Amino acid sequence: MDTVLAELVERGHGLVTRSVAEQVVPEWILQRACTNGDLVRVLPEVFAAARLLDEQCKRTASPPLSRLDPALGRRAVAAWLRGRGALSHLTALDVWGLRRQLPGDLLHVSTPVAGGLRNWPGVRVHRRRHLTLAPPSVLTRQGLPVTTIERALVDSWPMLPPSEQRTPMIRAVNNRLTTPGRLQGTLDHTRRLAGRVALRTLLNRLADGCRSPLEIWGHERVFTGPGMPAFQRQVQIRLGRRNVYLDLYAEPERVNIELDGASTHGDPRQREIDLRRDAHLAALGILVVRFAHRRLVREPEAVRRETLAILASRRPP
Repeated sequence: MDTVLAELVERGHGLVTRSVAEQVVPEWILQRACTNGDLVRVLPEVFAAARLLDEQCKRTASPPLSRLDPALGRRAVAAWLRGRGALSHLTALDVWGLRRQLPGDLLHVSTPVAGGLRNWPGVRVHRRRHLTLAPPSVLTRQGLPVTTIERALVDSWPMLPPSEQRTPMIRAVNNRLTTPGRLQGTLDHTRRLAGRVALRTLLNRLADGCRSPLEIWGHERVFTGPGMPAFQRQVQIRLGRRNVYLDLYAEPERVNIELDGASTHGDPRQREIDLRRDAHLAALGILVVRFAHRRLVREPEAVRRETLAILASRRPP
């Protein structure tokens, strides 16, 4: 490859656009690099170093863009957009750190209706009415134009397998990247969305204070209904120099129900941390009752009866 062109590709960390290249080298130099197999056109006017394309994907006849590492592919798409669109949907979820895209996955962008962009092998273009390519609708993250986290989460909902739909939403709320109210507002401004009812139910559970699939399960099948108090969820308690959050707290009875996920089962270190925490809460007069994932899911009625009995025993005669 021409040394000047090779330096441009190196500065671009494996990418170069036609407009940048032709500022310093003749067009035929760029064409020769492609003919010789040094560069590959991955998008209109965007070229990548051939050495960066995954050879394994080549055997499956994947488009050149899909053979790039997803991070490099996103940079290539951003160079192609040139202010005409933003990374969105599942691709935006990856930029926001909520769900990784894998090599070969389709990259998604959103553009105004009159944006002039069309689908390209490896890229899906979504035309959006009233999309403005500036804050607050589009932000810059990792140097890339991206739709807001709320828009990315709502748009991605129908694209995810049912078993994976809740995870990015829960993670975003738990990490305080957004709130159930802001997600609800975005959903309200989305005209057509497959799975809207299920998404609204999830947002209601998150607004109620549920912060995990297990807590949602418990809310829907065990800890609501006749006899159950109006539990407070994720109640903040100060223990020494740190704050802890109680899964389900019945304040009049001073009972804290903790739901232990499957990942904590059999972890001695986590068990020790839980025991210390429970002891500190006991010193404050708060009884901690723990239910393991396996028991909660397999014996919901038994857990319910036991909870009601414990609550009754804590009430004054």
